[in-house]
Amino acid sequence: MSASRERQPPTRCRWKVFDVTGTMAAEGRWKALALICVGVVGVLTTWFSATAIVPELIVTWSLSTSQAAWLTNAVQLGFVLGAVGASLVNLPDIVRMNRLMAASSAVAALANASLLLQPGPELAIAARFVTGIALAGVYPPALKLMATWFVKGRGLALGFLIGALTLGSSMPHLFRAVTDGLDWRVVVMLTTATTLVGTLLFAFAVREGPHAFGRATFDPRQSLKVFTSRGLFLTNLGYFGHMWELYAMWAWILAFASAAEAGLEPFPFGSASMLSFIVVASGVVGCLLGGWLSDRIGRCLTTAGMMAVSGVCAALIGFAFTGPGWLLALIGIVWGISIIGDSAQFSAAVTELADRNFVGTALALQLGIGFALTAATIWLVPVVADWLGGWNWAFLVLIPGPVVGALAMMRLRALPESARLAGGAR
Repeated sequence: MSASRERQPPTRCRWKVFDVTGTMAAEGRWKALALICVGVVGVLTTWFSATAIVPELIVTWSLSTSQAAWLTNAVQLGFVLGAVGASLVNLPDIVRMNRLMAASSAVAALANASLLLQPGPELAIAARFVTGIALAGVYPPALKLMATWFVKGRGLALGFLIGALTLGSSMPHLFRAVTDGLDWRVVVMLTTATTLVGTLLFAFAVREGPHAFGRATFDPRQSLKVFTSRGLFLTNLGYFGHMWELYAMWAWILAFASAAEAGLEPFPFGSASMLSFIVVASGVVGCLLGGWLSDRIGRCLTTAGMMAVSGVCAALIGFAFTGPGWLLALIGIVWGISIIGDSAQFSAAVTELADRNFVGTALALQLGIGFALTAATIWLVPVVADWLGGWNWAFLVLIPGPVVGALAMMRLRALPESARLAGGAR
């Protein structure tokens, strides 16, 4: 045996798999991906748990239109406060991610379960606000946690994660559709139960991967520095355009479908709740498609293309309001696929462009500002519907978002910084 071989110490390598580029891939990364995604699906059911039962709550609690909107908007604003607050103290970069996610999930479950006490509009809105704060301790850290398991293929992995978020967000509509005729509290019970499952997974089954970003110390100046580069600025501008459209559509597709249902027979998929579930859940396909495309043709082209398609759907869906039903379903599903298909890629871009020691802070701040915009459009869409005298064309107000976002990402594609995205795929 040669001397050079004798000098090599025996090792137990954590990275036994190599991807096609030769980059070492973490063993067990697909198992980690599955566990994180299942946990996220469970916890994210709380996001629209009240939105899915708004028709019943309007009757039970005598809610005004404004109060009904606040049951959704309170979650958005709570998420903003939680995400921005976490970024100011660099919480996602200081606290172990699975512990932060488990504790936050437990709080979300408790806040969601409080609706079972029928606290009335004011306390229910406060509970929804707390739910949003708690979800800010799950979603941004989950993005960073996933990135510690993947280098090559990160776009697809994050696509799976945003797909999990999408599926979780759509589940309350499914719960309401399959329990039609039962008490609305069944939906709250089911969403609370799935959130507790997510809590257990994050606490006992999920851990950080080998591609760690490093652990930060408290430095509030980093919350401003993460936006000083042109690349991050344009990435975030693209994300903000995406968010202008996304959650307003998710929040009000049930109202749109319910209004259309009165004049359509037969109605696609049998009910407004089931159509809403299918439209939102179809985004899972978009997330996986976006992740696959992004790792091949580039983050910028993928995000700009998805926003172009979703903007066209926002313009066209009003034409299908009165039928035929198959056209309403087709436009809705294409919109559901395209409106979320780019989302993961903005987060992937941040992990590739930001200071590695403050990736969690950069993600939290990006998400915090983006979700602040969603509060504005969630409030705006029903106002436009009232002004127009119906829901037919209310979604037209969302079109500027994807237009601005697509232009920002194409501008980023022309900059040298974009070479750092997806291994050079722009």
